[in-house]
Amino acid sequence: MNNNPLLHEISGIEYRVCLPDDTPEIGRLLAESFTTHDPPAIAVGLTPDEFEAFVTLWLPGAGADGLTIIARDRGTGQIAGALLTDDAAAPPPQGIEGVSEKLDPIFDLLSQIDTDYRDGRTILSGQYLHLFLLGVAERFTRRGIGRELVAACLRNGAAKGYTSAVTEATNPTSQHIFRKLGFEKQAERSYGEYRFGGSAVFASIAEHGGPMSMDRRIEDR
Repeated sequence: MNNNPLLHEISGIEYRVCLPDDTPEIGRLLAESFTTHDPPAIAVGLTPDEFEAFVTLWLPGAGADGLTIIARDRGTGQIAGALLTDDAAAPPPQGIEGVSEKLDPIFDLLSQIDTDYRDGRTILSGQYLHLFLLGVAERFTRRGIGRELVAACLRNGAAKGYTSAVTEATNPTSQHIFRKLGFEKQAERSYGEYRFGGSAVFASIAEHGGPMSMDRRIEDR
């Protein structure tokens, strides 16, 4: 068990700030969660290994900057969930474009809503938390862990001086979690209408609506 400080505990699940020793487990958990449940990852056929290779690029920062939050079962020490978080002003890690061509349409679609969101805003370091990969291990689903990860992340960020939080929510489940915690939609795209190289790559998930950028202030909550 890592000795990272406990943020809070609910129903036997401890919520803690990520440390370097946690990061291998985070990579595996998020890879399994997203390739099983996230519509864009499923639509393009991402494998767990491919998704983990993508997540791994972010993990050194996650283990160092004190923004990513994990959940662990108190009794077993097993990781139950994770919320990968960084500073919205930070550049993406090097090598992200070369992980897999399957990711290209996902990157393109999310970059569109990110561009819309940043238009007219000045994103300064230390101001905006960027919450971007939220996953819960299969055996721990339906226990409110996703919601508590977001809540813990916001409290942790506020304690570090962050005043706003932004996310790109790609499925109705995560959109519901963020909305319940006060996030509001700022930009959106449609899976059914999106085209990449002329191809309707997300037509199979059109019923899920589309990704959206959502944000909220955190200093006054």
